[in-house]
Amino acid sequence: MSPEAHHLRSVPDPVRAELDGAHRSVVVVGGGQAGLSVSRVLADRGIDHLVLESKTAGHEWADRRWDSFCLVTPNWQCALPGFAYDGPDPDGFMVREEITEYLEKFVASFDPPLVEGVRATSLRARAGGTFQLDTDRGTLTADQVVVATGPYQVPRTPRMAERLPDSVVQLHSSQYRNAEQLPEGAVLVVGTGQSGCQIAEDLHLAGRTVHLATGTAPRVARFYRGRDCVAWLSDMGTYTKGIDAFADAEAVRHKTNHYVTGRDGGRDIDLRRFALEGMRLHGRLHRIGDDGALHFGPELRANLDGADAVAEGIKDSIDAYIEANGIDAPVEERRAPVWAPERDAAETVAAEDVVAVIWATGYGRDDRWIELPIFDGRGYPTHERGVTSQPGLYFVGLPWQYTWGSGRFSGVAADAEYLVDRITETRRGTVADGLHWLAGTPSSTFPSDDDWVAPRSAS
Repeated sequence: MSPEAHHLRSVPDPVRAELDGAHRSVVVVGGGQAGLSVSRVLADRGIDHLVLESKTAGHEWADRRWDSFCLVTPNWQCALPGFAYDGPDPDGFMVREEITEYLEKFVASFDPPLVEGVRATSLRARAGGTFQLDTDRGTLTADQVVVATGPYQVPRTPRMAERLPDSVVQLHSSQYRNAEQLPEGAVLVVGTGQSGCQIAEDLHLAGRTVHLATGTAPRVARFYRGRDCVAWLSDMGTYTKGIDAFADAEAVRHKTNHYVTGRDGGRDIDLRRFALEGMRLHGRLHRIGDDGALHFGPELRANLDGADAVAEGIKDSIDAYIEANGIDAPVEERRAPVWAPERDAAETVAAEDVVAVIWATGYGRDDRWIELPIFDGRGYPTHERGVTSQPGLYFVGLPWQYTWGSGRFSGVAADAEYLVDRITETRRGTVADGLHWLAGTPSSTFPSDDDWVAPRSAS
């Protein structure tokens, strides 16, 4: 689906033209499911606000996903505020077009004050406790601001990509659409998170020769003991467990998601079976030589075993839950791995043996437009459940903002409710005691550099 074909309801152009000089109680920056969820809760409570979206609301789903993309969590977990999934297939997995339609219906259900095609360029604190928000359509002010720009902002590729010859087509996973997009020949996919594994499967099912550079991403079984594993884990409270219950919250926050798929009704992604069927699995891509040769490390066995161990550990926890609660569930035999590498050794693939590389290597953040001292040494916003140290400034939609479901269709409603509670308290506190906060930093917090890109991993 092209950007031109993707439209959601928005505030008319005359309102966009009148942004300069406007003031709102709350401005939400970002029109994905997180920002729209906050808007819905603000609207329900009668709080004056505006939602700014640089492109079109929900465009990430329509414009940055491949053709066969579908959710990896069942539809019943889609529960935006006041708008739970009520379609005919609660245990199924919505495909890209159905996800976009779900968001369109959500927007239509409450008609948010959404202004599309407006990019925020600067956020600063003003004397008196308000905020100044500069955009490419003018400057507006707000009592409070919610940043809902999402975790997937700047596609990230390693510097070693520059060493590949020009004859090799290179795409980030956000640019991949289908196998026909690539020239005939073998394709290397780098990364075994959710995107990497699903794209590798998509190419494999299309009959392409696929090389897959594995990493340490874990996996999970799709079904176990008669149910989707997501259903078991939901009953066990896994998805509502707060991050403050973990000993190392930051380690949890930055972990890679488990790979699995909802394709064709849902199934495991079994890389070992793919290997039996001809997919060529490798360890981590360590470097690219001056001649373009691809050098892989000897970690393949460890990566496969590690992913399996996580999947088996999840099954163990489900077994324990079933036994502890006396649940009548079918017994399922554990199966031995169907394939293993013959040896643990580094490998090299010549540049001419692949025609394309898909970099499923994640995203970086670009928060330089936020000129406030709220970031840690890695550039990650410091917060507690989305509430920053800057009074009146909040984040929503961050991975593990508070629970596994934060930012996702399953848990963003709870985060939105929590933040609007804090917004309401701040509004009341300001009226009650007249306290005004002075905060901010000079506009030179970040250097002016139009060519800046998110930090990339070392080659």
